Amino acid sequence: MDIIRVGIDLAKNVFQVHGVDRSEKPVWRRKLTRREWLDVLQRTVPLRAVIGMEACSGAHHWARRLQVIGYTVKLIAPQFVKPYVKSNKNDANDAEAICEAMSRPGMRFVAVKTIGQQDVQAVHRVRAGLMEQRNAKANQIRGLTSEYGIVAPREILQLRRAVPVWLEDVNSGLSDRFRRLLTGLWEDLRSLDDRIRELDREIAAIAASDPVARPLQQLRGVGPMVATALIATVGDARQFANGRQMAASLGLTPRQNSSGGKERLLGISKRGDAYVRCLLIHGARAMIQMARRRTDALSLWVMRIAGDRHPNIAAVALANKTARIAWAMITRETDYQPELAAH
Repeated sequence: MDIIRVGIDLAKNVFQVHGVDRSEKPVWRRKLTRREWLDVLQRTVPLRAVIGMEACSGAHHWARRLQVIGYTVKLIAPQFVKPYVKSNKNDANDAEAICEAMSRPGMRFVAVKTIGQQDVQAVHRVRAGLMEQRNAKANQIRGLTSEYGIVAPREILQLRRAVPVWLEDVNSGLSDRFRRLLTGLWEDLRSLDDRIRELDREIAAIAASDPVARPLQQLRGVGPMVATALIATVGDARQFANGRQMAASLGLTPRQNSSGGKERLLGISKRGDAYVRCLLIHGARAMIQMARRRTDALSLWVMRIAGDRHPNIAAVALANKTARIAWAMITRETDYQPELAAH
């Protein structure tokens, strides 16, 4: 079989493969188990063939395994595969759709992440999960204490100060049983704080040692958190032709609803990684607060936008510019140049 392209539908235990020859005729369709599929693929598919997979769970791991063997691997976002699924959705049709989608000359592909990128991304994912748990724990404390006539403060910093006072106050109206429960919740909250601080220190260490993250922190509104999250998501920025493409991949460019030659731009597309986009926008908001007292070109530029438009629009515009500048710094391996920032 002269196979030139193979689409693989990944799963936990059963993988579906679909291979075509030079005449685009399907010549290899099989359902393989997780244990055997890689060996069967090597025996059947020549190294000159291109392997395609959806960018889903486990795809980056298998892509690295296949690249070590010598195959060319292309990952496709699931939303770009869906239009090519014929008839009903099943594993065989999904594999065929992947094989068809990767043959399109204008198809966009996802860069394969390195182990280092996935390590940094895992740190951020764990920290984000702990933040959610901490917020849930704080809300649980607020809800339970409200049943005893105690109004808890909204800010978690003030909540940390208030809980020990409630526990020590014998006239707070709390029963002995609830005091024991509240003590346990308070210890849970402090434990989550300790774990989050530990991950913050690890992220700071990564940002200090990474040669790409260090210069990115020269950007306004970019610290260790934003810099490491950006390199974990983007990786090699040279996969994008320009800074606008990288900003678009993060969902920071307008979505369009244009027809008949009439251009209509809507809000930002919100595509890509919502976590990184959120960090960039929060960093931009912090920078805007400082820009009110500065007279450099970038501060004047963003304050002009904030004066005419909603503050959220100014924050998103600055986040968009930050992503574009980050692309230029990564691809050209240069430091931040303030005189060019507002251009």
